[in-house]
Amino acid sequence: MSVDLLCMGEPMLEYSQLPPETDGRRLYLEGFGGDTSNTAIAAARQGARVGYVTAVGADMGGDAFLELWRKEGVDTSTVIRRADRPTAIYFVLRKGEGHEFLFYRAGSAAAAYGPQDLPEAAVTGTRIFYASGISQAISESAAAAVSTAIDVARRANVTVAYDTNYRARLWPAARAREVIHAAVGQASYVFVSQEDGEALTALRQPDALIDFYLGLGPEVVILKQGRAGALLATGQGRLHLPAPAVAAVDSTGAGDVLSGAFLARILAGDEPEKAARYAVAAAALSTTGYGAVAPIPRAAEVTSCLERRTG
Repeated sequence: MSVDLLCMGEPMLEYSQLPPETDGRRLYLEGFGGDTSNTAIAAARQGARVGYVTAVGADMGGDAFLELWRKEGVDTSTVIRRADRPTAIYFVLRKGEGHEFLFYRAGSAAAAYGPQDLPEAAVTGTRIFYASGISQAISESAAAAVSTAIDVARRANVTVAYDTNYRARLWPAARAREVIHAAVGQASYVFVSQEDGEALTALRQPDALIDFYLGLGPEVVILKQGRAGALLATGQGRLHLPAPAVAAVDSTGAGDVLSGAFLARILAGDEPEKAARYAVAAAALSTTGYGAVAPIPRAAEVTSCLERRTG
């Protein structure tokens, strides 16, 4: 199966904490996570033809992901199974209105991925290649594999999209800046959250962050601002796109949904502004349920939301 969007990174089994029981017990909803896997599924639910590059364990977690991607229509022909490495897991812990993450990913199958594993023909055969800062943060070999994939894509005139997704616990700040900003400089579409931008640049004002990231070379920068929506920026101007009001209960993975929905609409032929409006609505809708994957909306839900806003 040929795909139009090829995502690369680390999938993780997810255990998301639900509101506590009256007796104080902590209950967890089992699901799926991993930023680029979330993005792949979000794009597929909007109608894009999507594939995924990764490695998973030859374990129950790996089986579960392969079944998930099959159901979601994400091509898995570039997924490696490793008998000697596990599929990573993480917990989403509630903290007031926010959440914290507890990861068990050291030595995962995806972290062992290296340039020698890269399916170059799949990279050169897609229209958009997508990765993130997390894709590169999990190990030096994974960082090298993503960098190689970006080089392969650019030589083949494949569009590169990249989400900074900075996680300070995964690597030193100086190394993260070096690798992430090098990737940003080779991407056409870049997604960066307000928090990531502040941590990576020490800049605070949204316009200053946009100036910085546009200055690295991408054609389009989307600055994700959570409940406030997003800022869309190009060399020709910038525009604030407010998020629709929704009954949000869990924002896990919302930024990943924004990236996937945006890329799906770009592949469908939308201009960046229209694609970004759609993506902001999709991200907002994804916060109305628990977990990273289950609440990702499908195209009909997003279209209905946009029609209600303009009707």
